[in-house]
Amino acid sequence: MAKVIWIDLWTTNSCVSYMLWDKSEVIANAEWNRTTPSVVYIKGDELLVWDLAKRKAVLEPKNVIYEVKRWIGRKYGEVKSELAKMPYETKEGADGGVVIVVDGKEYKPEQISAFVLTKLKEDAEKFLGEKVTQAVITVPAYFNDSQRNATKAAWEIAGLKVERIINEPTAASLAYGEWKSKDEKIMVFDLWWGTFDVTVLEISSEGTFQVLSTSGDTALWWANWDQKIMDYLLEEFKNKEWIDIHGNAWAMQRVKDEAEKAKMQLSNVDRVDVTIPFIAQWPDGSPKNLDVVLTRAKFESLCSELFKKCEGPVSVAMKDSGLSTSDINEVILVWGSTRMPQIPGIVQKALGKAPKATVNPDEAVSQWAAIQWGIIQWDVTDILLLDVTPLSLAVEVEWGLAHVMIPKNTTIPAKKSNIYTTAADNQTAVTVHVTQWERQFARDNKSLWMFNLEWIPPMRRWMPQIEVTFDIDANWILNVTAQEKSTWKQQSVTIAWSTNISDEEIEKAKAEAEKFAEEDRKRKEVIEAKNWLESMVYAIEWLGQEYKEKISDEDKETINKLVADGKAMKDREDVTVQEVKDETDRLQRESQPLFQKYAQTAQQNSDAWANGWEAPEGESGPVEWEVVDA
Repeated sequence: MAKVIWIDLWTTNSCVSYMLWDKSEVIANAEWNRTTPSVVYIKGDELLVWDLAKRKAVLEPKNVIYEVKRWIGRKYGEVKSELAKMPYETKEGADGGVVIVVDGKEYKPEQISAFVLTKLKEDAEKFLGEKVTQAVITVPAYFNDSQRNATKAAWEIAGLKVERIINEPTAASLAYGEWKSKDEKIMVFDLWWGTFDVTVLEISSEGTFQVLSTSGDTALWWANWDQKIMDYLLEEFKNKEWIDIHGNAWAMQRVKDEAEKAKMQLSNVDRVDVTIPFIAQWPDGSPKNLDVVLTRAKFESLCSELFKKCEGPVSVAMKDSGLSTSDINEVILVWGSTRMPQIPGIVQKALGKAPKATVNPDEAVSQWAAIQWGIIQWDVTDILLLDVTPLSLAVEVEWGLAHVMIPKNTTIPAKKSNIYTTAADNQTAVTVHVTQWERQFARDNKSLWMFNLEWIPPMRRWMPQIEVTFDIDANWILNVTAQEKSTWKQQSVTIAWSTNISDEEIEKAKAEAEKFAEEDRKRKEVIEAKNWLESMVYAIEWLGQEYKEKISDEDKETINKLVADGKAMKDREDVTVQEVKDETDRLQRESQPLFQKYAQTAQQNSDAWANGWEAPEGESGPVEWEVVDA
């Protein structure tokens, strides 16, 4: 059976897991990191992902795309103010969604996400030694239908069939392993890279996971804390130097990076010295540095409102669950942002107990998704998951009211029917409008679908009986049926994976992803070739330094020229693999007589180079990917 991977696509980083026998394991990427930056660099036909792309952010901020998970499945108008803070260009698409513009070319968030997913998939295939075509995916509990649908589209573009969609807090709960010995009620506090969720679950020793409630804040996420630090640093710099750098994308990217670092450092120390050299300059050209001291106390003061907002969803989730705080046995923290020392304090204050510290907050979700596939394939038979709908599903009735069919926190699968009627005499058709959210009026909620039931026999109003049925399965697919009872005429719709990206666009994006995959492969070949070139240059430089007292002036000139030529080739952007290899061969050929002439040890190095050069003792040889940005 082909392997199934579980890619946990975060806003800033991602994680991949697979099922090994009866336990899940995290797959390290090609650089041997267990998490991977969700960053894409695009310039013309060149595409880089991960660390290679992230390094470009300071120099070419308009070409580096990140945090796209925040825009998936959302309307441009919903996030316009947030998009304005991004260094890359965005606009509203024809469908009202977000479009990212790079070098005059347009991309949807789903496409950008697919570039990251494709690379993760490729690294997983190399690790597993076989093709991967299936995936279990996780989404925030408070993702609405459009966001779930758009997320699935990203996986499809990357060539992965989605077998199951699971809420992230629910997924994380399985990482808590003590359920196997006793019945417990737990809370998952999920402060991730795009939203904030709080979920209460009841777990039995037999392996039943039942979600009792979920609550959250879609506008609260880790970058809110980073933004507070950024605003403080920029204001302090402006007050000190009388320079406003808000309009400088290059400078803002540097401040953003340092703000994130400062936040993480303040989880372990009481103060941080934030220093950014040459962040700006006076009209006379003299450079200016940003140098600000940020204490933990000041950080808490700046972010006091944000920490306060974390308390509300905890209270709502507890109320909706029907439990008291004393009923909660453990609290699990999920995602790196929960490492802020203030978060355990919030939990302690709200529930009277400290959160569990034995679960890795960055890997819990991905590992649980792997176990979920074991459940699907019957490899894991002692676990039953009962998840809930995070948002209410409703149908619009007279006066535009949203009549709830399936309330939030309903255990899925779920099925509910209601009888409705007509509002006017001799009415022969009704419109069934399906919405999602918690507002009383349909216009204020998220519109999922609208269809007509026609050919209703003419009758007095209130006489027809129209049965509307909502049926949502374990994979979050909603089937809606409307049936007129006297004639049995009916109309149905499956609200499964409708998305802002069409089938044609998905196929086009797949082709584009494959194209970029090939470009990425070619880019890697060039990088590898340059690494060998750099090693040859290093060997020649080493010879010149090691035997500088013996080398003639004429030969010194030759060595210096060979080194300069090699470095010039390494620094070229528009270079082919063959050109780099040819230059490496030339340097080897022309330097070999010099190695032979000046030292036996150098002769040995030269011979070794011919068979795969090794660095002199105490130094490192060529390392894959290391010289990309050198």
